[in-house]
Amino acid sequence: MKVNQKVTAYINTASSEQQEILMNLRQLIHDNIDNVTEEIKWGIPVFIKKKIFTYLRVTKKHIAIGLYNIDRIKDEDGILEGKGKTMRHLKIKAKEDINQKIIIEWLKLTAE
Repeated sequence: MKVNQKVTAYINTASSEQQEILMNLRQLIHDNIDNVTEEIKWGIPVFIKKKIFTYLRVTKKHIAIGLYNIDRIKDEDGILEGKGKTMRHLKIKAKEDINQKIIIEWLKLTAE
């Protein structure tokens, strides 16, 4: 996993519980998407294959994992939030909220 120290610094500013969630999501991204790079844009970590396909953002109450290219995703349970035409996000309030199977599936679809 090739990490960007600016992304690590961003993660380190979060609460310890949020840091654990962020590190878990970061690892999921790197473990499942080949040739991914990470950087800070707009003050938040973004992950890039050919283009930006996902981001992580800390809020007071949750971590948001944003997904671009949402037209490739079938959100049958309606868990994605937002009204964007090309991007939506998933709120994660606790480590137990991370549905690895669905997140990995969506990451693979949006990174293509």
